[in-house]
Amino acid sequence: MAFPTTYQPSFSLQLLAAWRRFMHWLTSAHVILALLMLALMVYLILVPLYRMIETTLTYQEKDIHYVPEAVTGEFTWFHWTRMLTDEIAQVMTYAPLQHSLVISIGATLLALLIGSALAWMAVRTDMAGRNVINTLATVPYIMPSWTIAMAWTVLFKNRTSGGSPGIYEFLIGASPPDWLAYGPVPIIISSALHYYTFFFLFVSAALMSIDSNLEEAGELMGASRWRILRKITFPLIVPALLSGFIMTFSKVMGTFGGPNVLGIPVGYYTISTMIRADMGLGNYADGFVLAIVLILFAMTTVYANQKVVGTRKSYETIGGRGFVAQRTRLRKWKTVLTAGVIVFQLIVAILPLAILAFSTFMLIDGEYTPSNFTLHYWIGESTPTISNGVPGVLRNPDVYKGAWNSIALSLWTAFFAALLGVLLGYAIAKGRGTRLSKLVEQLAFIPYVIPGIAFGAVYISMFAKSVGPIPALYGTFALLVVVSVAKHLPYSARTGVSAMLQVGRELEEAGQVAGANAWERFRRIIFPLTSPGFISGFLMTFITTMRELSLIILLVTPSTQVLASMTIRYLENDDTQMANAVIIILVTLVLIGNWLISLFRGGSLKKGLGM
Repeated sequence: MAFPTTYQPSFSLQLLAAWRRFMHWLTSAHVILALLMLALMVYLILVPLYRMIETTLTYQEKDIHYVPEAVTGEFTWFHWTRMLTDEIAQVMTYAPLQHSLVISIGATLLALLIGSALAWMAVRTDMAGRNVINTLATVPYIMPSWTIAMAWTVLFKNRTSGGSPGIYEFLIGASPPDWLAYGPVPIIISSALHYYTFFFLFVSAALMSIDSNLEEAGELMGASRWRILRKITFPLIVPALLSGFIMTFSKVMGTFGGPNVLGIPVGYYTISTMIRADMGLGNYADGFVLAIVLILFAMTTVYANQKVVGTRKSYETIGGRGFVAQRTRLRKWKTVLTAGVIVFQLIVAILPLAILAFSTFMLIDGEYTPSNFTLHYWIGESTPTISNGVPGVLRNPDVYKGAWNSIALSLWTAFFAALLGVLLGYAIAKGRGTRLSKLVEQLAFIPYVIPGIAFGAVYISMFAKSVGPIPALYGTFALLVVVSVAKHLPYSARTGVSAMLQVGRELEEAGQVAGANAWERFRRIIFPLTSPGFISGFLMTFITTMRELSLIILLVTPSTQVLASMTIRYLENDDTQMANAVIIILVTLVLIGNWLISLFRGGSLKKGLGM
C-alpha cells in the first residue's frame, strides 16, 4: 500500500517565506529604532575613535618640523615611537603615567578607607544621626571635583611655588613644604575626599543586605571580631568594594581639574594634564596617543573587575529565611563617634566653600586682614590695577555668558540624552535577548569606559573638519552638546532600559489591536508610562553636565566658555579670587539643581548611581 508523501514546499516558496519573515522582523518598530540607534552610536563613538587612531598613524603638518621628509597624510609609526620609545617618552608619557597611577591608586585606597568606615558606622552600628550622615556623604561629589583642590591652595600654598602665602602660612608664620602645598599628596587627599562617596554608597548598600546571623554564627563558633570581619563580612562586600574601586580609580585617572590646580605649579603632570599640554601646543597626534593609553588603562581596569567578580561562584547574602540586620552597640563611644563623623563630613562638605568664599573678599591675595577686605571681586567695576581690569563677577558680562552657556549646555544635553535614553531603552528592552539588542546595549556602554578628557580628545579629530554633510563643529557650542550627549549615553540608556522593562507588552499590543501605529503607540502609551525615566535621566544629566570640566576642557573656546572652564582660565591667569568667586557661583547653581532633583526623586545621587 502506498502512503502519500509529506508535502515539501519548493525552494522558491521557502525562500519567499524566509524573505517575508525577514521583512516582518526588519519593519518592526523596535528593530527600525535599534538600527537607527546603532547607526547613530557608530557615528558618535566608533567613527571618532577610528579617526583618532588614524591621526596617530599618519604624518601631520606639524611633523615636518621633526621629520623634514614627512608627507602629510602618509602612514607612519612616528607618533607611537616618539611617545613610547624615544628619549622624550620618559617626560611626555611614562612620568605622567606614573603620576596618574600614583594619585589614582592613592586616592582610591584613601577613599575606600574613608567611605567604607563611614558606611560601616552608619549601617552596622547604633550611631545616631544616620540620615544626616547619609546626606552629608553625597555633598562632596555633588560639587565640582576640583573644588577641594582650589580650597587646598588657599589654605596651604606657599611663596615658593604659589607666589603668595596661604592661610596656613599667614597664621602660623611658617611656610608649608612643597609636598604639602602641591604635588601628589594634596591631589590624593583632595580626590579621595571628593570621591569617597562611591565607596560609602556601594558599601552601605552591601552591608544593608548582609544577614547578621552569618556574623553571629561566626561569633558563636569562637571567632574574633577581626576574623569575622576578614572571613565573613569582607568577602560578601567584595563586589561593592570593586564597584567603588572601578568608579574611583577611573574617575581619578582621567580627572583634569585637581591635577591641573595642584600639579602644574610644580611641574607634576598627569596623563590628563599632559594631553591638554600637547593639544595646546598643536601636537594633536601625540595627545591622541596619550588618550589611547588612558582609554586602554580604563578598559583594562573594567575587564579586570569583571574577571575578579566572575571567579566567585556566589555573593548571595539574602536567602529564603528571615533576614536580620543586627547593629553593633557603640555604648560610651556613641556620642563621640557620632559627633566626630558629622564634624568630619561638615569639614569636607562646607569648609572648602567657606575658604573659597573668604578668599574672594581679600583684595590682595595672601593678606588675610580686615584692612584687606573688599567686595571688588563680586560687585567691583573694572579697575586696571586689579585682576587685569576684569570687573567683579556680578558685573562681569563674561561670567553671565558663561553661566548661561553652562545652563544651556546642561539643558540641551539633558534633553537629548534623556530622549535618546528612552529610545535606546525601547530598542533594547523590546528586542531583549537578540543579537541586535545586545550589540546596541554594548555600544551604548563604550563611553562609560573612556575617561572624560580622552573622550573629548576623540571629538577633536572627528569634527576638526567637515565630513560629508556634517560641517566642522570644532569651536562651536554644538560640539559641546554633541560630546556631552555621547558621553552620557551609558547612563541615559540604563535609565531608559529600566523604565521600559516596567511596561508590559500587552499594553502596546492592545494599542496595536486598536489600530494605533508605532508612533501613536509610543506617543500615547509608551512615553507617558516611562516619563519618570525620562525626567530622571534629564535631571541627573543636567546636574552632571553643569559641573563637567575634563570632558570639555579641550573643546571650549573664548566664545563657548562655561563656568567650569572659566575657573581654570582665571586660575591660569593668576586671578585667584575671580576663579574662587566663579566656582562659588557654579557650586550654588549645582546645589540648586541637586535640590530640584531631590524634589522629583527623593535621594538623587543614590538613584542616579543605580543604588
